[in-house]
Amino acid sequence: MSKQLPMPVEPEDASGQRAGRRTTVRYLQNEAVPRAVRKVLGNALRLSRESARLSLGESAGRLGVSSSKLSRIESGTNSPKERDLPRFFETYGITTPQEQDNLRELAAAAHRPNWWQPWSAVTPKYLQAVVSFEDMACRVRSFEPTYLHGLLQTPEYARALIERGRGPANTYDELVRFRTARQKQFTSADKKLFCIVDETTLARPVGSSAIMRGQLQHLIDLTSHSRIQLRLAPLYDFDVHVELGPTTIFDFAGRLLPTIVFTEAYDGGLVIEDEEMVDRRVKAFDELAARSLDSHAMRRRLQHLMTRYR
Repeated sequence: MSKQLPMPVEPEDASGQRAGRRTTVRYLQNEAVPRAVRKVLGNALRLSRESARLSLGESAGRLGVSSSKLSRIESGTNSPKERDLPRFFETYGITTPQEQDNLRELAAAAHRPNWWQPWSAVTPKYLQAVVSFEDMACRVRSFEPTYLHGLLQTPEYARALIERGRGPANTYDELVRFRTARQKQFTSADKKLFCIVDETTLARPVGSSAIMRGQLQHLIDLTSHSRIQLRLAPLYDFDVHVELGPTTIFDFAGRLLPTIVFTEAYDGGLVIEDEEMVDRRVKAFDELAARSLDSHAMRRRLQHLMTRYR
């Protein structure tokens, strides 16, 4: 189970307004990437800096660090240790015990080992960032037009996909175990998953007919899951528009983090925090969901698709 983290206090500026809109868009590959808990801490420190009416450069000078290091802290790529926090408290005027304790707990959590640590050598850094968002999100919404989302895959389907990948063969078993552990970690927590499955992904065979039958039956079973909501974007329907492309939306409880969008590419992925871009993708996702088949109609279509793989 994921440990519940404290909610960061979102400070107001001198006019009583919250900080301005976010404009961050970042392409991640295999470099150091932001983990969700680090982003929570960095976001809280950024809001405190803005509330104190300090620029990034001014704050960096007072803290005795470079502007680039402070930027990495605020973006979640790096995080300060607990012993470094008093300097932030003094610089930003963070005086309330509750806010100080919350930030200390976040800093401690940011340096704790992750459950996926045993697989860190075989998984790309951007995927580790995605999994950290899954861990902290209260709801994940996803549309994948190429292959099924990792949280929906059977072990056999996952292995067939992994064996078609670019990694060395001696990592295949570990990657399958990682994907299985990822699913167990997610389903054991009180989280919700909302996936729009593109019918194209089911018409494109992976592995063998037996693997596809098992995968389709697994999806049929998931349509009755209490915390998993599935929709099917059907082929040959002129009203179903899939231009949204591969999109995963992470929603967080309270004010832990604003909604984040991730779109995966061949060798990395785009993390989108810009409010306008996130809003456009959320609206496009909602429109696609409304035009897709609901769970009952999807179940009937899946049962029909099973006949293709006999």
